[in-house]
Amino acid sequence: MEKQQKSKGEFMVILEQLEREKNIRKEDVFKTIKDALSSALRKNYGKTVQIETDIDPDTAEMKAFLIKKVVKDVYTPEVEINIEHAKKYKEDAKLDEELRIPVEVKDFARIAAQTAKQVLLQKIREIEKDKIFEEFKPREGEIVTGLVNHMMGRDIFVDIGKAEAVLPYFEQIKKEHYAVNDRIKAIIQRVEKDKAYQIVLSRGSVEFLKALFENEVPEIADGIVELVKVVREPGIRSKVIVKSNSSKVDPVGSCVGVRGSRIKVIMGELSNEKIDLIPYTEDIVQLIARAFSPAKVLSVAIDKVNKRAIVIVPDDQLAIAIGREGVNKRLASEITGYSFEVKSEGQKSQEAAENMQSRVDELLKIEGLGQKTAETLAAMGYVDIEKIAKMKTEDLSSLQGIGEKTALKIIEGAKKLIEEKNK
Repeated sequence: MEKQQKSKGEFMVILEQLEREKNIRKEDVFKTIKDALSSALRKNYGKTVQIETDIDPDTAEMKAFLIKKVVKDVYTPEVEINIEHAKKYKEDAKLDEELRIPVEVKDFARIAAQTAKQVLLQKIREIEKDKIFEEFKPREGEIVTGLVNHMMGRDIFVDIGKAEAVLPYFEQIKKEHYAVNDRIKAIIQRVEKDKAYQIVLSRGSVEFLKALFENEVPEIADGIVELVKVVREPGIRSKVIVKSNSSKVDPVGSCVGVRGSRIKVIMGELSNEKIDLIPYTEDIVQLIARAFSPAKVLSVAIDKVNKRAIVIVPDDQLAIAIGREGVNKRLASEITGYSFEVKSEGQKSQEAAENMQSRVDELLKIEGLGQKTAETLAAMGYVDIEKIAKMKTEDLSSLQGIGEKTALKIIEGAKKLIEEKNK
């Protein structure tokens, strides 16, 4: 008896510890044990038996009863008992009465202790998951700081106080490396109820960068400055379109801070990731030019229908405009929604010269047309041989360096060339 009381005392200590450390109520644990007790008894007495279980909340003493109906003749022993046997448990038992027959708990303990333990542990895990979900689901998007607990493969597990969270490899900044007990700051990216690892952290997401700006720049938190769009290559470069909702507030200056105080804090948290702040504009050409920061853009030719653009930069800015492994060009494309062909000024000039030469070469196919005259025609935009063939002599001779006889000769030569092509 003393041993049983000691066991009960230890059991209550465990329950109180669970309630204190895991926020799991004793009532929830009691229900779990009662369910496990009922399940174990059914395995012993039959699946169709009616069972009533109870636990004293003060002493943790467990009781169990089989519920049977008192009848004259028994046809279903699992749920019926005859009057003679019933009177062994209750002297004044009557027919049709529901009789509660006590079951020895120690018998249950011998048969079903392991089952009860497994069910209890499973239920405790489920209760813990529910508690974590209820507490952390509303905190999605919040920045938390924790300590690295352990690693599993390339995933990092972080102690964030009341729970353990995971920072998956694909949510990390790839050039960062951590050791156990290192402090780490990340955003609660999502909280899932039925996953093995419920709380997923991120340092590589756009949301983490946005949250850092909201924490460091009061104008953003107050809604005066707006982050219109953000794109990232974690640990390398980010581009942020910023817009001010007040004519008195400079959006870029607000984000940078005095002598760069705000932006330096954000970049430092991201392992010195470069951040390009782009002032918002509805002029897509201007926005594209700004999106290629830090490169200087000379001109932008756009195709709005197909969302394509040709961007021309100085010769010494081509590598900067494209970026290492194409990062700058790729981010500019993501943030504007346009695909780009980036060329240097020298490349454009070379292409123009090659195009001009090809036009001159085509014109030289006209009989009697010299190099100088062909270059004059090409420079003036007269490169279509069919149109030249249809021109009037006086119109062609009005061009500098082309007389009336030369004009007539060119037109006749053009007509002849077309006839030869059509044969």
